[in-house]
Amino acid sequence: MAAGIGWITAQLSKYVVASFKLGRPASYRQLYLSGHMPSAHSATTVALLTVVAALDGVQSGLFAVAFLFTCVVLYDAMMVRRSSGEQGVAILALLVEQKSKVKLPRVAMGHTPLEVAVGSLLGLIVGILVVYIHSL
Repeated sequence: MAAGIGWITAQLSKYVVASFKLGRPASYRQLYLSGHMPSAHSATTVALLTVVAALDGVQSGLFAVAFLFTCVVLYDAMMVRRSSGEQGVAILALLVEQKSKVKLPRVAMGHTPLEVAVGSLLGLIVGILVVYIHSL
């Protein structure tokens, strides 16, 4: 449940951030697109990790798996996906420059460290709130 709430909260936050930057309501596509502030991948996995830590303890095998899963996702968001996004921008620029007849690809950017950090903080807050509500 925490992971789902973390993802939804991050995606809604992306819409708010995009609308604020534009000075008008953003496209509803912001609700499901990847990339940008904050990282929904980070929010989702950190929310899950937080709940597992609180309910099963940091010594549990489940926490170890959740921790490794979170590390892989955060690394992928900042490094692998970011790099492939930068390569996509370069390829797109070449296609435009060469006036290629090929359909221009959509470039999906990864995340900056700040976007991952904010998504992680959001996930931590969501995880803590879910644990608190669960304990009532």
